[in-house]
Amino acid sequence: MPRSQRTDNSIDKTFTILADILLQIIPTTDGEKEAFTHYRDGATCKMSAQSEGEYAEASQNYYKAMRLEIDPYDRSYILYNIGLIHTSNGEHTKALEYYFQALERNPFLPQALNNMAVICHYRGEQAIEQGEPESSEAWFDQASEYWKQAIALSPSNYIEAQNWLKITRRLKE
Repeated sequence: MPRSQRTDNSIDKTFTILADILLQIIPTTDGEKEAFTHYRDGATCKMSAQSEGEYAEASQNYYKAMRLEIDPYDRSYILYNIGLIHTSNGEHTKALEYYFQALERNPFLPQALNNMAVICHYRGEQAIEQGEPESSEAWFDQASEYWKQAIALSPSNYIEAQNWLKITRRLKE
């Protein structure tokens, strides 16, 4: 049985019910409805998989949705969610690729920019541990650029990133 049908989480169930209602009342083509159904199933699987660390079913649904969805804005969120799964699995290079693709379709996704910055910051920390200070600075500089873009799109969010930018003197006040 698919995870979306066996979840005990009330938030997941509520999301699924609301999504089903919207799918019935919004005038869309059959292809768009099918794409949304796969997106919904992917989102439901991803939410319930977070506690179990299993994302295979969510990924399958997102990939099915990608094959069917034609709207660039909607595709951006599918790509973003695929990036989240790769991030959760520690596949940072793949995650960055999907975040880039999401931003190509929708440049107003501060959450994608934030996640890209987090990955770059993590890589900077890894470079420090490996005794590569020049490499770490390059990663931190890249992280700061992504965070600046995310903050520009959503100034009241990413407070920790704003503090890090100030502390490291990467943000001019």
